[in-house]
Amino acid sequence: MKLSYAPYFLEFKHPFGLSHGTRTKTDVVYVKLEKDDKIGYGEAALPPYLGETQTSVTAFFKKAAPVLENTNLPLAEIIQTIDKISYGNTAAKAALDIALYDLSGKIQNKPVYELLGLEKPAPKETSVTIAIGDLSLIPGKLKELSDFKLLKIKLGNANDKEIISCIRKHTDKPLVADINQGWTDKYFALDMIHWLAEQNVLFTEQPLPKENYKDMSWLTEKSPLPILADESFQRLDDLEKISECFSGINLKLMKCAGLYEGVKIISAAKKKKLKINIGCMSESSCGIAAAAQLMHYADWVDLDGPMLIKNNAFSGINFIDGKLELNNSPGTGALLQNSGISFQLCQG
Repeated sequence: MKLSYAPYFLEFKHPFGLSHGTRTKTDVVYVKLEKDDKIGYGEAALPPYLGETQTSVTAFFKKAAPVLENTNLPLAEIIQTIDKISYGNTAAKAALDIALYDLSGKIQNKPVYELLGLEKPAPKETSVTIAIGDLSLIPGKLKELSDFKLLKIKLGNANDKEIISCIRKHTDKPLVADINQGWTDKYFALDMIHWLAEQNVLFTEQPLPKENYKDMSWLTEKSPLPILADESFQRLDDLEKISECFSGINLKLMKCAGLYEGVKIISAAKKKKLKINIGCMSESSCGIAAAAQLMHYADWVDLDGPMLIKNNAFSGINFIDGKLELNNSPGTGALLQNSGISFQLCQG
């Protein structure tokens, strides 16, 4: 296999505000694998809190390149070997995992969900994010995203109630509240969640700091709404320690190193009767097309990345009346549409 990569910057349509800061773009690195005249694409999305950079991702690709030279290994063994190269680097690993499945699907003329032995994903409602920011912009954002039936609201600031009240002046659509570790007191968090339950909020994500398992367990036990782990949960090994503290998980390929482990997480989470939200970082249609292969098994889907950016480099998925739909092409279905992206050959 020939490995190439291309750094890129996803630009937000609106400043993207979270409880821990605001940004106008997200760094990504695209990867291209070529074999037998077929091409597989993957994406590493790099929000600052993950700790990966375009430099660290390309350095990891160079370490992984020799593994990809042995194309006689089974796909699972290639992915497992890459995972063992070093600790962390989950977004870099996810990009290679996605590209490997995309390439294998194209070679075998099968969509990735079929390669993985999964049910075909039907079109599914996805939430779409309203980030923290100028409240005067909310009516325009709501109009822009009017096709979507479920809204995800970023909270964790001093004016959380004001944000929700502002939204409720314009729409009664169900909401998801993502706190991003923004609350620190469990009693305050419980009071807020009771109030959110009255505002037609379906569930909350990560209300407390990610390592505060004791207070999270207390909060989940008393909460009127499901509470999902996001920053507290990344990989399969984390499932045991968070399963008694949360009602469910937010599964993201960039955190769990890709589809191979994502399937294992879904199986393990189902056995523990945990709710599953399949989410994303700020990703283009390349990463979203991969994550969408799993959405048949999700209680909720939050795969809105392409709707929030203005320079999507890929096509291959559709958003129709608030639902995410695959194109059922071989591989993930992601198609490069920006001919200006220049891939550089990676040599280990």
